[in-house]
This record gives sequence, structure tokens and C-alpha cells, in this order.
Amino acid sequence: MITTVLLATATLLAPAPQDTLSPALKDSLTVAARRVLADVRFLADDRQEGRGVGTAGLGRAGAYIRDGFARAGLQTSFQDFTVPPDAPAVLHTTLGGTATRNVVAILPGASPALRGEVVVIGAHYDHLGLGGFGAMDPDSTGRVHNGADDNASGTAALLEIARLLARRHPDRTVVFVAFSGEELGTLGSSYFVQHPMPQPVDSIYAMLNLDMVGRLRGARLLALGAATAKEFPSLLDSLNSGGHVRFDLRASGDGWGPSDHSVFFAARRPVLHFFTDLHEDYHRSTDDGDKINAGGIAQVAQFVADLAWALATRPGPLTFVDAPRPQATAGGSGYGAYLGTIPDMAGSGGAGGFENLILSRAWEAEGDTAKALGVQWGMNGRVSPELGNTTALGFPNRGTAGGRVVTQGPVQQGPNDPRAGDLERTGTAVNLPVVGMPMGSPDQVEKVLGTLVS
Repeated sequence: MITTVLLATATLLAPAPQDTLSPALKDSLTVAARRVLADVRFLADDRQEGRGVGTAGLGRAGAYIRDGFARAGLQTSFQDFTVPPDAPAVLHTTLGGTATRNVVAILPGASPALRGEVVVIGAHYDHLGLGGFGAMDPDSTGRVHNGADDNASGTAALLEIARLLARRHPDRTVVFVAFSGEELGTLGSSYFVQHPMPQPVDSIYAMLNLDMVGRLRGARLLALGAATAKEFPSLLDSLNSGGHVRFDLRASGDGWGPSDHSVFFAARRPVLHFFTDLHEDYHRSTDDGDKINAGGIAQVAQFVADLAWALATRPGPLTFVDAPRPQATAGGSGYGAYLGTIPDMAGSGGAGGFENLILSRAWEAEGDTAKALGVQWGMNGRVSPELGNTTALGFPNRGTAGGRVVTQGPVQQGPNDPRAGDLERTGTAVNLPVVGMPMGSPDQVEKVLGTLVS
């Protein structure tokens, strides 16, 4: 049962974020960049406890987002839910049954004919708390993982888009959602799709997802899911060539991926995931606000706001393009147990090349899988210079795509692993659909899992 608390715009408003920028930094940033930087600094402050599900810090972050939506003049509400105790990512934790909430804001459509159709703009606002499971630096367990890029940046962009659109009058309704529980397996977005606000899910025209947009470099912006509607490529190209900022826009791929947009794609809605690529601080305690490109977030927010406006005002329907669901890992369930986003750091550029996923640790325990493969992270034989030579755990996964992993040691595989037949050993290379997350040392290989999809 959904619990929704509608808030009056004129009440319950928290004070605006304090401007603590130095004069030099203030002079170098646009007004929009200052706003998003203030949002990131609040959300990624140590006092928010890494915005882990169940923490008071995540509650404070949710209240901050609610007040930001309300301050912009939007109809604002909470959508409460509890963490399913059988969700794969929480099986070995005490988080099952924990109360958490999405934050929802609504900009009603002005057209009688189109206001029943909805453009959803979303970003998850939870992160890893004090590290541990899901962290790329397991030795830092107990330290706050602020998640400035993942995903205070996307949340700040969401708030900025709300500010940009709130005083306008789109034909279609626009719904802004800050999701909780993404790091536990897209739990908040799954709940939203099952209990959509304010319309049935079939009325969702498109979903735009902002996940890790805080490290814009060389103007390179990824738009994943561009193949989910026939109209998306030309629309993106048109907006990118007509705006004040021109991105090195990489638009490709279907809607399956390790973030909230995939839940909407599973419901047969067109989706786009905006992303400024991976970096060495991903899922580490070093993902802090001082490394954020605030100007870049503001530019991405303006671009996505322009796209949302174009979608909310175009007269015709989008042509949805489906794609086969990736084969589930043995022992998987329907919770979308993907944690975070790891793109192709070797720059393969192929469709789907950025869809590298982190899986729940629970699945490794269900199979007698290989231990300590000694894997070098690579794509098609190339080793990522950003991540270098690392150690990983690997086993076959997702029969729809093959990855090539160069190994430093012998391939070991448990005799009871039902996927043993998928392995093909060729010299020092293993050609297989593979799971493998880069780790810091061999003794950490059993901490977390990841999926490498080429």
C-alpha cells in the first residue's frame, strides 16, 4: 500500500542552502553552477552518513530534496516503501523491512489532450553509507562514502531541472522522482513503476535518468538507451547542435542497464540514461564534492531540461523499440539486482559497451564458482589505463554477450558450477560472458562482484 504525504508549498520549507563559496570560486561559476554545487555539498556532506538506506542522513537528504522541489513551486510528496527482505542485495544484511522513501514532484500538463501522458525525470539519491558491500575499497568499511558523483550529482541536476521547468506550462505532465534504494538493486524505481504517481505506468511517455553526471570531461556525455525510441537519435542531435553548449554526445544502446531507467524499459517505456563516465573514485570513499565539475552538472541539467521540454510538448507519440531482456544470472530474481554503473573504460564504443554491472554478492554464494582468477580488467584484450592491472573474481554470466578477459593465473572453476560448460580457455585468454570487478588485492576478491559486458 502506497503512503503519500502531500505538502503545501508555502509551508515546511527549509532555509535555502547557505552560500559558502570563496570569492574566487564564486566568480568562476555561473549562477546555475553555484546552485548545483550547493546541492552537492549538502547531499555529499559527511553528516549525511553516505546516504545509506536506513540512515538519518538519507532521511535528511530526502527532506532537502522535498524542500527544493517545493521551493521551486512544484506539488511535492513522499512515496514510502520498505526494503523487501528477499531482495538479493539485502539477504545477508539487516536492511530487509527497512522503511525508506522516494521523493516525487509533479508539474501538471496544460494540454487537455496530452496532460494524461507523463515525462518522468529521475535520479537516485541513496549511496553506500559507510561502505562495505558494494564498495570498491572494502578496506574502507566504516568510513563515510559520500557519493558526490554517485549520485549527489544526478540529484543536484534533477533539482536544477525542476527549477528550470517549474514556472513553465508543458503540454504533458512532468514528474520528477528522486529514488531511494538504487544501490540495493533499483528498489525505489521498481516500487514507483508498480505504484506510479500520478498516472498508470502505461501513460509514461518517456523516462530520463541522471546517474553520475558530475565528472564532465572534454564535454563527453553518454546518452544510453538512445535506441529505445526511433525518434531519440535525431532529437538528441538536434538539441545538441542547437544549444549554447555542444557536447561530445555518445548516444547508443538499448534500455537494459544497471540503473533506474532499466525498470521503466522493462515496462516498455522509452528511456535515456545520462552519464559522464567512470573514474577512479567510483564506489570509493574518495568520491567527494571537491572533485565535482559543477559547471558540467549545470550544462547537463540544461540539456536534459531542454530535452524534457521537447518531449513534453511534441505533438506525436514516440515509437518504442524493444530489446531482448539479458539472460538472468543463475539464482537471480526479479529485483534488478544491479548496483551502480561501470562503463567500458577501454573505449570500445560499441552499443552496450558501457553497460558493465555490479551484481549482488548473494549470487556468488549460490554456485561453486571460481575463486581468485587474477584477472586484468580489459575489453577485447585491452587493459584500461584508468584502472590498470587488478585482481577480480570471474565466472560465466549473461549468455547474450561475450567478454574477453586476460588472465594472469590459471582458470579455476568449481566442479559443481552449472555454468562450467560456458568457459572456453584459449591460451592466456578466456572468452566468455564474464563477471569481474577490479579489486585492490587478491585478498579482496570475494568482497563484491561485477559484470563486464563487451
